Amino acid sequence: MDDRGRLARPLKGTAPARAALVERVLTPFNRCARLYARLERPLERWSWLLDARLPRGLGSVAAIGIIVGSVAYGAVKGDHVAEVVAAFKDARDAAANAAGFRITAVALAGNHHVSREEVLAIAGVTGTASLLFLDVDQARDRLKENPWISDASVLKLYPGQLQIAVKERAAFALWQKQGRVSVIAEDGTVLEPFVSPRLARLPLVVGAGAQSRAKAFLGLLEPYPELRETVLAAVLVGERRWNLRLKNGIDVELPEADAAAALARFVALDRQKSLTTRDIQVIDLRLPDRVTVRLSDAAAQARLDALKEKIGKKKGGSA
Repeated sequence: MDDRGRLARPLKGTAPARAALVERVLTPFNRCARLYARLERPLERWSWLLDARLPRGLGSVAAIGIIVGSVAYGAVKGDHVAEVVAAFKDARDAAANAAGFRITAVALAGNHHVSREEVLAIAGVTGTASLLFLDVDQARDRLKENPWISDASVLKLYPGQLQIAVKERAAFALWQKQGRVSVIAEDGTVLEPFVSPRLARLPLVVGAGAQSRAKAFLGLLEPYPELRETVLAAVLVGERRWNLRLKNGIDVELPEADAAAALARFVALDRQKSLTTRDIQVIDLRLPDRVTVRLSDAAAQARLDALKEKIGKKKGGSA
């Protein structure tokens, strides 16, 4: 027993336990040593990189690259790309203007419906724009995106003059769809989503698809100027056939096929019978062998009363 009254334990087995503990502690170091032994030879192959001399200024270039990359990344993540591009363009144009390439004069021709200010704004000609960096192809494409402009040319005359010529579409008719009236060209292009007073006297076409078929149909009215003057609107029905709404409220229903022949028949009949001066609501020309007329309510009632009176007189005379 020891001096504390406890049984003394044998020391047998203490050395192996210590050896196991040491082995567990040294195992990670042994693994690192074996890994280094495997990588030693490959590392020796690339050891020349450590002895190589890098070009002077490479560090500065790398630093600038890191800064530029950081700025670009921040611009993209922060959705500031447009602002950065605009700032770059302004700086570029300022440098070109300082070098003597400022736009000092702009000659503009061919614009009637599009103002000078609108043309310059569309083409990208501003007070800070330089002639040197103005892209004439892009300016021309932007001008042609305006519905009034069918073609355009942009010419640079160094050091500071610019020539712009535009070809505008002509206002052909007014088009009404779902209660909204727009100005259209011959090809159906919507030129303006509103009607200015100077264009209020253009012919009116109504209905879906009428804008693209207006030129062909209104051309059928050209031989009859007296009829065209009385037409308030041409209405496309079901994108198949046309009706004429006259200024006195009469509707002239035309057939789907051979509307030109029906118009000629109507004009001849009107000259003979003065149909458009009578109390009529509808003149139906859809059948090629007959003309059907629908009277107004007042005219129909008057005709009915007249017939009753006539029949009454006949009965009284017979008695």
